[in-house]
Amino acid sequence: MPDVVNKLWGFCHVLRHDGIDYGDYIEQLTYLLFLKMSHEKGIDLSRIEYEDNKKIVKLDCSWTAFTQKSGTELLDAFAQILRALSRQLGLLGDIFNQSMPRFTNPVNLKKIINMIDEEDWSSMEVDVKGAAFEGLLEKSAAEGKKGAGQYFTPRVLIQSIVNVMQPDPRVAKEYKICDPACGTSGFLMVAYEWLMQVTKGALERKDAQRIKKRTYYGQELVPRPRRLALMNLFLHGLEPQIYLGDSIYEPDRGERYDCVLTNPPFGTKGANQAPVRDDFTVSTSNKQLNFIQHVVTILKQGGRAAMVLPDNVLFADAAGDVIKYLMEDCNVHTILRLPNGTFTPYSQGVKANVLFFQKGMKTENVWIYDCRTNIPGVTKKDRPLTLSMFKDFEKCYGDDPNGQAKRKDLGEEGRFRKFSYSQIKDRDFNLDISWLKDENLEDPNSLPEPQVLVADAITELGACVDELQLILDEIEAEDGE
Repeated sequence: MPDVVNKLWGFCHVLRHDGIDYGDYIEQLTYLLFLKMSHEKGIDLSRIEYEDNKKIVKLDCSWTAFTQKSGTELLDAFAQILRALSRQLGLLGDIFNQSMPRFTNPVNLKKIINMIDEEDWSSMEVDVKGAAFEGLLEKSAAEGKKGAGQYFTPRVLIQSIVNVMQPDPRVAKEYKICDPACGTSGFLMVAYEWLMQVTKGALERKDAQRIKKRTYYGQELVPRPRRLALMNLFLHGLEPQIYLGDSIYEPDRGERYDCVLTNPPFGTKGANQAPVRDDFTVSTSNKQLNFIQHVVTILKQGGRAAMVLPDNVLFADAAGDVIKYLMEDCNVHTILRLPNGTFTPYSQGVKANVLFFQKGMKTENVWIYDCRTNIPGVTKKDRPLTLSMFKDFEKCYGDDPNGQAKRKDLGEEGRFRKFSYSQIKDRDFNLDISWLKDENLEDPNSLPEPQVLVADAITELGACVDELQLILDEIEAEDGE
């Protein structure tokens, strides 16, 4: 995949002379990849009909017909295909809504088509469009490394989360799975792939249509990753509902879900004001804390959630109040402390956790698995994140997706420990808990990389600044009164 990304990226420089910036290029690329992968998967786009000036127009939008054209006829065909697909009812129309061709030079468009035609994209064991999108964003000087981090959760982390959560829509007729910050739909795709694995691709007829059309839901703030999410799920044979909008600041839609899998965007600041939501118990402008409250709202009674959260969210701003509310309304049964560098290269210094909880019962005990202390940090080349890193965690979690399997506290020297509600309360509901002695800090030759130490310092200082800002706001509010 890196070779493909390098090839695609190299051509991006050429296109800039054609007036196409990297963002437009990525979007145009996804349209072409979708057409090619539809062809590979046998999806028939050769008989597309749409209405134009009260006339029914029939158009062959297939990859085969499209790639036979050249010159200005090729540019016209691309524009016609985007127009035709954007006017379809249902998911296809939603995918191509407001799509516009950006190519003005047919030679450049032909080169891209030939480049795409050389590969069998459907056979690659990756989310092709997502990986290309990720790779191009990573290389983009305009957005920098942070640009891609808002969209992507490492695939192996998603797989481990899904393995323990077991999001099986066969268990209930109205079973629904949601990611309220879905990006390009990594969690939803892996959840469906897990289902296909456990059923060996053979869904019962009574379940098949419901699962494909009324099971997978998401929401995304940014149009481009939302479009990718729709494309990815469509190519998996699904017809999802992916809303475009702000999960936090929009009113509650009233939909409730059995399983929520999500990694809200990093960073705690929202729109610098608390959302006006009656269903939010704690008023705060902290984006991550509001996502916690939102997830509690959208879960059905008995519904389960797995949520990725940076460490500082567990103690910054109004975290204690939100965690207290969460533990009173939900059973926060498990926390996974993720390895350092999990989100390399986008947010290498960010330390994060996965919170697992079930709505409808108060927390009695919280089990924490430390997959971080005295474990070498993740690097892009020498030590990439792998599924094997989470195998012991999955074993400790057990085979009950509700977190109620028989578990054993491994003691102060072990990685899996139990903490009671009263112990958490004594900590003012701070869930940033570590008990293992960090051997790296004792050995000056084994200290973390400088960039990790700097990122840690920035995180700590940022939390202090947030706390000071809260104090200042309170003082100013009192002076105003």
